[in-house]
Amino acid sequence: MSTPWEIRPLASQAEFTACTELQEATWGRGFTERVPTAILLVNQKIGGVTAGAFTPDSTLAGFVFGMTGVRNGQLVHWSDMLAVRPAFRGSGMAEALKRYQADQCRTLGVSVMLWTYDPLVARNAHFNLNKLGASIDSFVENMYGSGTGSVLMGALPTDRFIAAWALDGSARRAPAPSVEQVRVRIPDDWESIVASDPAAAQGWRERTRSEFRRLFADGWRVTGFDRTQGYTFSHDG
Repeated sequence: MSTPWEIRPLASQAEFTACTELQEATWGRGFTERVPTAILLVNQKIGGVTAGAFTPDSTLAGFVFGMTGVRNGQLVHWSDMLAVRPAFRGSGMAEALKRYQADQCRTLGVSVMLWTYDPLVARNAHFNLNKLGASIDSFVENMYGSGTGSVLMGALPTDRFIAAWALDGSARRAPAPSVEQVRVRIPDDWESIVASDPAAAQGWRERTRSEFRRLFADGWRVTGFDRTQGYTFSHDG
């Protein structure tokens, strides 16, 4: 099925500049984790992915950026950033960018892609776990610190799940019917809570951090996600 955009590597200085501008439009002009144009360019030359989704008039509507390296002796790809303009959210562009990135990684022999996301953002949990079929590798408290300048996070600690996507087609192991299961609920609209009620957002962060910390420490693993019921954790006993 044809799409109203083309995905390809960024090529010109103007396109690299447009990418930094899209980062600022997404996370705010004070965002300290912005990737500069020089790194976007160099990344392409050492096995990384810096690609954009372009409309027919050559407007950069979305981008994906990731780096290739070695983790525990295995060649892996770390997907660091993905953003699409508001007009294209829900259009399938984000998934198309991610799958383009995966295809580029496979040509290098990469079998696993890693990235982080805020476990309290329900739409990202649904996208990562249900649409892409990624699994949760681990939980990291305040991974990027509390002063990133992101308009989406404010001054909250940046607790993150590390997602792992097997690019070789291997599926996640489904839990047996007899395993123990628990659920951890998350907000329906985390971003709205962050914007309107910082104290409530801090409370959500602290409560879920405590639950995630305990479950991961005790050997539980994320085996599912539902928009209304939250995360399912399973334990083999």
